[in-house]
Amino acid sequence: MTVEKALLGSMLKENFYIGDSIIRPEHFEDRRHQAIFREMRLLHEKGRSVDIITLTTKVDMEPFGGISYLYDLQSYANPKKFDEYEQLLLEQWKEREKRNILTRAKEEDWGIQQVIQTLHLIDEARMDDHFSITTALAEVYEAPWQEGEQTKGIPTGINLLDQMTNGFQAGELTVIAARPSMGKTDVMLHFTKEAGWHGYLPVIFSLEMPYQSLVQRLIASTGGINRIKLRNPFQSLSLEQKEEWTDIIGRVSMTDVQIFDGARQTIAEMRAKTRKLIHQFPEQKPIIMIDYLTLICPKQDYGGNMHLQVSEISRELKMLAKEMNCPVILLAQLNRAVEQRQNKRPLMSDIRESGSVEQDADVIIFLYRDTYYDQASDEKQLELIISKNRNGPVGTVFANYNQFTGRIEDVIH
Repeated sequence: MTVEKALLGSMLKENFYIGDSIIRPEHFEDRRHQAIFREMRLLHEKGRSVDIITLTTKVDMEPFGGISYLYDLQSYANPKKFDEYEQLLLEQWKEREKRNILTRAKEEDWGIQQVIQTLHLIDEARMDDHFSITTALAEVYEAPWQEGEQTKGIPTGINLLDQMTNGFQAGELTVIAARPSMGKTDVMLHFTKEAGWHGYLPVIFSLEMPYQSLVQRLIASTGGINRIKLRNPFQSLSLEQKEEWTDIIGRVSMTDVQIFDGARQTIAEMRAKTRKLIHQFPEQKPIIMIDYLTLICPKQDYGGNMHLQVSEISRELKMLAKEMNCPVILLAQLNRAVEQRQNKRPLMSDIRESGSVEQDADVIIFLYRDTYYDQASDEKQLELIISKNRNGPVGTVFANYNQFTGRIEDVIH
């Protein structure tokens, strides 16, 4: 019953989980918890806050153990782990349902095929993905006679990249991979700003770089200021740059970017934090940026097996994109195999533990700069090599990149 208490306690602390959750009263085994959850839902549906005071004024708590029982529930709360609790509760409900089916099958002498089919239905049960074909067809019935808007994703700020990918799409996982110092973070921040300026809510999970460094990079790229100058703006900025400072800060502020810079975050924590932001900013659709893959903390250690850890993480990130119905942009490091080749442009096999990432990602973009390896090279532009594009073409897109300011700009043809 501990997981039931933890789930209800988390709902008491963070009310938005009551409306978000796919849990139904019958999923609880304890009848007290079924009754409490029903009352919590009724209060939430009426737009009232759900806490110990509102529940005790609405419900006679004596049959449930009195007001002290609500305090007991609240002591089990851990909103960051809500999704794990929810999944665990559903699994427990499924196990009970299976036992009930086997008991009923024995009493009613079911055939083996009926037993297997019914157990399979329970095992596959999900409560949040039902779409009637009638409803689905009604949505597209008028399509040939109505000029509708093309579903466009979140703009990248690079025209040719938008044409090839149609922008960042809800529910899709995009991987941006490169060797160190190739410009991954600057590319991520470029996409962050573009999304924010177009009215979306960029959410960055920076597992390596502190928020102060990200803010400095955002200011430098927006204002076209050499990053070194921002170590001591008072001494290093020119008078002209100081006069533009307020405007630059204003432009960066308009991105509305939200930064979480805790190390070794799990995907469950990212999900909980994103969900909270969705309720804080209901008018803005999120886009999640994660820097970077192998710094994400997996659920299990798998005996230190990196391949299994990365497989779990990439699968969970794809699920995160679908559940949150938003794009997830993941940065990834490439292994050193690139350096051994004559042509150092990255290949799919260069992604560390690449198999699962290659399978789960909808879009994979490699970054490459010829000048990184050869300062005298005539090819000064940043290459964005689209090696996988589930819903569009592959190919190379060029962008202008200033490695001193971090600014990325479209190539004007």
